[in-house]
Amino acid sequence: MATIPLTKFLRSLRDRHLWAALLGGGLLTFAYAPFNLWPLLFVGLGLACYATDQNHWRQVAKYGFAFGFAWFAAGISWVHVSIAEFGGLPLVVSLALMALLCGYLALFPALAFTLAHILSSGPITRLLALVVSFALTEWLRGTLLTGFPWLSFGYTQTDAPLNLLAPWIGEFGLTLLCVLLAGAFYLCLTQKRWLPTCLLASLIGIGLLLAQHSPSAEYSGKKIKALLVQGNIQQSLRWEPEHFWPTMQKYRDMTRVKWQQADLVVWPEAAVPELEEVAGPFLESLDNAAVFNNTALVTGIPDYQFDTRRVYNTLIVVGKRQAEDTSGQYTYLHRNRYQKHQLLPIGEFVPFEDWLRPIAPLFNLAMSSFTRGEAQQANLLANGLHLLPAICYEIAFAELVRGNFQADSDILFTVSNDAWFGHSHGPHQHMQIARMRALELQRPLIRVTNNGISGVYDPLTQTQLTIPQFSADTLLAEVKLINGYSFYSQHGTTPIWLAMVLLSVSLLTLRVYQLRYRAKPNQLTS
Repeated sequence: MATIPLTKFLRSLRDRHLWAALLGGGLLTFAYAPFNLWPLLFVGLGLACYATDQNHWRQVAKYGFAFGFAWFAAGISWVHVSIAEFGGLPLVVSLALMALLCGYLALFPALAFTLAHILSSGPITRLLALVVSFALTEWLRGTLLTGFPWLSFGYTQTDAPLNLLAPWIGEFGLTLLCVLLAGAFYLCLTQKRWLPTCLLASLIGIGLLLAQHSPSAEYSGKKIKALLVQGNIQQSLRWEPEHFWPTMQKYRDMTRVKWQQADLVVWPEAAVPELEEVAGPFLESLDNAAVFNNTALVTGIPDYQFDTRRVYNTLIVVGKRQAEDTSGQYTYLHRNRYQKHQLLPIGEFVPFEDWLRPIAPLFNLAMSSFTRGEAQQANLLANGLHLLPAICYEIAFAELVRGNFQADSDILFTVSNDAWFGHSHGPHQHMQIARMRALELQRPLIRVTNNGISGVYDPLTQTQLTIPQFSADTLLAEVKLINGYSFYSQHGTTPIWLAMVLLSVSLLTLRVYQLRYRAKPNQLTS
């Protein structure tokens, strides 16, 4: 009996479809930042199409799961850095947790390939069904259990030619377009279906030309100077009370020498680690200094409201609200603030906390009991500028960010603390995601973090200035403001979902008709 599992294992080592699925998923990591070898996305998806080109849905699900597991095991391996370093768990347990997370995420591509197999009635319909299936499963992945939309295919195109379509169809549309292209190339190689692929390539080429010559936004002619301050505070010290004042003093000292040169000063997430109500004197002095230097400052800070016992991950503005102001604006709980809505599981809230918190330090980290802010909030107003805010993980939720986009939004502003992830590729992926949001909304990006990657990004010229990672430094950058609206900022994913509904109805109708047609001979012979 013991030889049966061994026989199965040895047989799996000769399974070329399994190896194709694992290789395809693993290759995807190199299509994202910091590697940016975006053509590998189509190679990886092509291998996944080959692996899942099976006759039975169970085989399709098996290879789809293998592809997904390799995709996430390599792509989000940086998560293990935080678990291993700050989780307080044995290596075997931390690896098991990572395997569990990757296994959960792998269920979504497995479901996508399986649904496409069930809905298809031939090579062409299988390709179209795959697009519809990925639309559904990627939406589910970004929604269930608060969502984890990291590593969507469209992000690989942030620096690729297809990024011209980002203001029109967003990252979600680019993801589906990538699936369509990869599947079409696979059909070319295996089915010799050149006509559909050539037609698709021609349509995409026309779309790129139209997008290039029909810009959705343009420079307003106004420029501002923004001062980004990256403190590079060691993660293990950030929430130690004896280090609160040295941290606050460090940020203030780094800012002081360049106050007068900046129209806007930005500090990272929780740059002021002290609770807001307790840090009142420091914030009031900061407010006065900003006004004296004719500017405004935005900083992250935790806000524990003692009366309700709620704690918010917050952005506040001190200094000038409007350019013509001559006095400060700061008072505790003033309305010019933003409270984070999309909280990070384990890091900012712990599901089933009564059970999990006693198990290990991983489930009992400092500042892991935040309360959700509202999904829709007003833009921050700083020195006459309207800032569209997002804190850390929120920038990966495209529709959440777009939901707070307003007609007068000047700058996409996001803060983070990626010190949890060390020298991994996680912070690079995070910056790539933020740049995709800027392309979608056609607004300049300012991103400031504790230890990098901090920088500014212009979506029109697609140029970027950054502060080196793991350094305490500042960046005084000129930011050109932009007028106009992208198609995506106005309509979001609604047109794409309408197209998916129509395509789904067509595929289901065709599939039902095919099944009935096949059943007729059986009925006649009976």
